[in-house]
Amino acid sequence: MMVDFTNTLGVLAVALLLDFLFGEPERIWRRIPHPVVLIGQLVAKADLKFNRMDEPTDMRRKRGMYVIAALVGGALLLGWLIQVTLLILPFGWLILALLASTLIAQKSLAEHVIAVADALEGGGIVKGRETVAQIVGRDPEMLSEGGVSRAAIESCAENFSDGVVAPIFWFAVLGLGGLLAYKAINTADSMIGHRTERHEAFGMASARVDDAVNWIPARLAAFLIAVAAPFAGQSISGAVRAAISDAEKHKSVNAGWPEAAMAGALGIALAGPRVYKGVVTEDPYLNDAGRKNANSDDIRASVPLMRTACILQAVLVVAVWLAT
Repeated sequence: MMVDFTNTLGVLAVALLLDFLFGEPERIWRRIPHPVVLIGQLVAKADLKFNRMDEPTDMRRKRGMYVIAALVGGALLLGWLIQVTLLILPFGWLILALLASTLIAQKSLAEHVIAVADALEGGGIVKGRETVAQIVGRDPEMLSEGGVSRAAIESCAENFSDGVVAPIFWFAVLGLGGLLAYKAINTADSMIGHRTERHEAFGMASARVDDAVNWIPARLAAFLIAVAAPFAGQSISGAVRAAISDAEKHKSVNAGWPEAAMAGALGIALAGPRVYKGVVTEDPYLNDAGRKNANSDDIRASVPLMRTACILQAVLVVAVWLAT
C-alpha cells in the first residue's frame, strides 16, 4: 500500500514527529512574529476599535459575535488556501507539516512545566513562584511550595488539552484551516473571554465558542491521560475515578476533565482555593482524597504522563491514517 503523505492525517503525523523532536523554532520567532502573536494583535485591535464602553451592552455583545465570526472565518479561509496551495507543490506536504508543528505544543509544554520543578529545587520558593507565573494566571506571591507545584501540574493538564489535543483534533477534522481557527478562538478567549466589566459582553461569544470547540478535546485529553497512566507508572483507576466524579466540579466546563484525570493518576488533589488578582476563589478540590502537599517530584511525574499521552495520541493518528 502506498503511503500518502498529502493526506491530512499523514501531514499531521509528520507534524507531530517534528514537534516531538524539535519543538518551537525559537530562532525563527525571534525574527518573525509567531502566528498566535499576530492573532493576538488582531484581537487587541478589534477590542480597542469595537468594544466601546459608552455603547449599550447588547450592541457590544453583538460586536463581539461579529469579531469572533470574522476571526474564525478568516482563519478557516486562510488555512484552506495555504493547504491547497502547498499540497500542489512537490514536498509541499512537508512545509505544511512544519507549519502545523509550530502550533502544537508537545515539547514546549513539557519544557515549561519541568522548568518550574528545576526552579523550586534550584532556587527555592521565590524562584518557583517566578517561574510558575509564566504559565499560570493566579497570583504567585500567595503560593506555597505545594501551591506552586499544583499550579504547574494543573497547567500541564489543561495545556495538554488546549495546546496539544485540541489543535491536533481540529487539524484532523478541518486541516490547517481548522487549526488556525482553533488558535484564533483560543487566543480571543484568553484575551477577551473574561467576566470583567469591559469584556463580559464583548467577550461572551468568544468564551462560548471556546467552550464549544474544546468540549470533545477536553474529554479526549482526560481519556488519553487515563490510558497513559499505567505506562508512566501511575494509576489508571485513579484517573478514571477522579475524572468521572470530579471533572464537573471545576468552574470550567472543560478544564476539569484533564485536571481531574491528572490528579487521580498522580494521587494528588488539584484546584481548590486560589487567589486571582487579590481575590480568593473557594473552588473545590479535584480528587479531594489525594495529597494536597504536592512538590517538585509530583511536577516531574506529571511530565512523562503527559508525554506518554502525547505518544498515544500520535499512535492513534497514525493508525487512523494508515487505515484510511
